[in-house]
Amino acid sequence: MTMGTIYLLRHGQTKWNKEEVFRGQYDISLNEVGREQARALGEALRLEGLKNPVFLSSPLSRARETAEIAANSIGLGKDHVEIDSSFLDISYGKWEGKTRKEVEKQYPKVYQTWVSDPEKVVFPGGESLGEAADRAEDGIYRAAQENLEGDTVIVAHRAVNIILLCRLLRAVGSAFWKIRQETGCINVLNYTNSTFVLVKVNEICHLRTMERDETDF
Repeated sequence: MTMGTIYLLRHGQTKWNKEEVFRGQYDISLNEVGREQARALGEALRLEGLKNPVFLSSPLSRARETAEIAANSIGLGKDHVEIDSSFLDISYGKWEGKTRKEVEKQYPKVYQTWVSDPEKVVFPGGESLGEAADRAEDGIYRAAQENLEGDTVIVAHRAVNIILLCRLLRAVGSAFWKIRQETGCINVLNYTNSTFVLVKVNEICHLRTMERDETDF
């Protein structure tokens, strides 16, 4: 039986993760903790002994740098990382660059819907979870089918990872807040017979000796 493995990662920490600022498609780089997390991700992947590894990354700097550092840790160069816009972070539109408290004050009704019924939100000037899930789902199926006998590493973002896992597990959008995705985490899925099976979710054992925040923002 042919089976591929997908390692779905969240990028390392940025300054805005710590400050609870909505990032979305704003291009912000990793901070030093984020780079340490990326190196730890690389070491965790090295211990997995990846087979025919393919690295895909969101085009945003925080994801791309995480992928490049991780790939380097297993002896692959930056050129081995392919950019795939399927995994671009969701567009928060006018929320990008604002803190959680600022958004809650300026957009109280939409923010409350985001907290209670996230699948119903279209971000002002941005997109919906469904739109992000559509492109991410297309991307992960394509990636899995192109590397059926190998391991594929995808570096993406919190919202994209969560809604993608919801979609693959056929969970409704209201399950969004029931899945954690901390910076530098690993999710593992097996792909066979056109079906994904979730093996690990939000794995952070490789970060146990490092600085961590309680928030997964």
